[in-house]
Amino acid sequence: MTPMDAILERALGAASVGAQALMEALDQLPAAIYVTDEDGLITYFNPACIDFTGRRPEVGRDRWCVTWRLYTNAGEFLPHDQCPMAVAINTQRPIRGVTAVAERPDGTRVVFRPYPTPIFDAQGKFKGAVNILEDVTDEVRAEDFRAQARRCHRLVNGIDDPEVHEALNRMAEEYEAKAAAVEEEWKSKARLAF
Repeated sequence: MTPMDAILERALGAASVGAQALMEALDQLPAAIYVTDEDGLITYFNPACIDFTGRRPEVGRDRWCVTWRLYTNAGEFLPHDQCPMAVAINTQRPIRGVTAVAERPDGTRVVFRPYPTPIFDAQGKFKGAVNILEDVTDEVRAEDFRAQARRCHRLVNGIDDPEVHEALNRMAEEYEAKAAAVEEEWKSKARLAF
């Protein structure tokens, strides 16, 4: 079970107990988590959401999403009514395996993986949804550095100049070192958070 699966399991368990137990349990978790009603209106968010989004979501007013603005990985604007949480609520099924980019009011952006999951009561009636936002910005940065290193290695194969080979190999090593450093930093943060 991944850390996100464990957090999701705790969140769903708390949701089935009741509102007060839900808030107390979710307030303690390090991941940004929020809950909506069946219409997608935000009913709760934990303190980690504020850190993640750079804003205080508005309970009962914000719909579908706690972020200020959303974008696709390609940089295209993503309206909140088309975000993964909206899809999960409208289809009443969990959404997995997607990423998006959240823009904070200060202009900084965070690449994240959402885990929107519908909530059903004991009778099977749809009651709303819970979402966990996993910051994967460092994962993306590490992969970008690795991609640059691969480009340098490919260029080496097409050039006969030994000095250029040396320079490109050095650049590739630097990119690989940056990727390793970013990866170690993100793993260290994950160990501290969980």
